[in-house]
Amino acid sequence: MSDTDEDIFSDVGLEETLEEDEVKFSILTQETISQGLSLLSQTGNGLGHAFIKLDLNDKQLNDITALSSYVHLRFLDVSNNHITNLSPLASLTHLLWLKVDNNALTSLKGQPFAQLRYLQWLSIAGNHITDPDGLVGPSLERLILSGNDIQKVSGLHSGFFMNLVSLELRGNQLETTDGISLPKLQRLYLAQNVIKRLEGLEKLENLTTLHLRDNELDSLDGLNPNMKSLQYLNVRGNAILDKTALQSLIHVSNTLRALVISENPVVDAADYRVNVLILLPQLERLDKEHVSPEERAEAQDMIKVKISKLIFVTGQTATALCLRLC
Repeated sequence: MSDTDEDIFSDVGLEETLEEDEVKFSILTQETISQGLSLLSQTGNGLGHAFIKLDLNDKQLNDITALSSYVHLRFLDVSNNHITNLSPLASLTHLLWLKVDNNALTSLKGQPFAQLRYLQWLSIAGNHITDPDGLVGPSLERLILSGNDIQKVSGLHSGFFMNLVSLELRGNQLETTDGISLPKLQRLYLAQNVIKRLEGLEKLENLTTLHLRDNELDSLDGLNPNMKSLQYLNVRGNAILDKTALQSLIHVSNTLRALVISENPVVDAADYRVNVLILLPQLERLDKEHVSPEERAEAQDMIKVKISKLIFVTGQTATALCLRLC
């Protein structure tokens, strides 16, 4: 796993907002557009050439109507402005990459995403969105909605996002993981919310990375056997109290290779690492430290002791008990 999985979400879009009478807007002129254009390429119809990349980052813009005629654009950055309406982008049907971070969007309903059918990468971090309803992206592969005010996820299902593999919702107000029905999703970043419950995860069969750092989980109930691809789980900085709250890890024991659970009360127990390895015998890294051969051997010995005791008490065969404990 790369160390980027551990990156703390920067406070993008959370800066103190200026008082309304202090905000200064600039008019989007042809000169400003010309200065931001780059990357000359053949047009989509193959009959000519045009600049396909435009950078309008931090231009104090609140109106981007002038962009509507730049139909050949494929890469557009309008971050750090005061934009509330993206409708002029409806004619930019060749867009592949769009960054709208740190603007003033409050809703995604009525925005022109249905027309941007080739869009593959979209970031709307640091706005004031309360609900992703209205957002569609048939070609989207990565979607970033971090640093908004989203309290509940709706509309995030495969009918609208057939190709989405990476979703970032860090720094919102989510209380649950429910509402994300994206079977092709591989990476889900939910750090710095107020999540108390793991729900709906059985729909994420291809998920390999689940990042839940700095939430309010007191157990891992909700992990599901359908999560048959999960390799990396980060629940650092939650409220997980003891080993009983970890029992659901057994549902992902066949695939999980890295677990980060530091800054939870459970890690204060002397036998914490061994107890985790009993549940996750295939684990390779725990809290950024590789599992040692000695730790793995100790966990296996404890499993054998438990099996022996249960055989004595219940009379079940070692094979049956191993299926439950190993």
